[in-house]
Amino acid sequence: MIAPDASQVSDLHRERLETVVQLLLAHGVRTVCDLGCGSGALLERLVAEPQFETVIGLEQSYSALEHLRGRLGSASTGARVRLAHGSFTEADPRLAGLDAAVMMETLEHVEPDLLSQVERAVFAVAHPGLVIITTPNVESNPLLGLRPGRFRHPDHRFEWSRARFAGWAEGVAQRNGYAVTLGGIGWSHPRFGAPTQMASFVRKPGTERKV
Repeated sequence: MIAPDASQVSDLHRERLETVVQLLLAHGVRTVCDLGCGSGALLERLVAEPQFETVIGLEQSYSALEHLRGRLGSASTGARVRLAHGSFTEADPRLAGLDAAVMMETLEHVEPDLLSQVERAVFAVAHPGLVIITTPNVESNPLLGLRPGRFRHPDHRFEWSRARFAGWAEGVAQRNGYAVTLGGIGWSHPRFGAPTQMASFVRKPGTERKV
């Protein structure tokens, strides 16, 4: 496909949600944290799946958390769902021992000089069995009508090419005892690839948390 039409662009978010949730289900995940849960689209989708026994939403915006509490209603006050104020750039003992953590379209909102802190907090200290990260593929931006140098959102601090994301992901995996698989989500172009790129990190047996 050369370029997406408007309906495919609007469906991309839904496809990301389903891809992430199905991967979590396939790995048998029961405890999961949405890192940077924002408005809570992924959190709501996770709550709808009975396999997930503990669902945590971590968000640094108090107003976003309050809005999310209202959206979730009684689910946000039960033992199964926990909303936590905090940042995934900082080590958080509440996240230790989870089966999985997800960063869906959040990595690109981090200042590049803080990425080493994200790596330590998520991969070294929290050290879940599975980490899923999705982020824009900057190579596909022209197919979305963006001029060179323009990002998809004004709060994005960077958007990476597939090679740049792969290099970062492989380095993180090697340093922290994970195996990583790379892929794409959405329509695919033979030259520019998919609009969303994804990395799934599976912790290798015998690796331990770094405190």
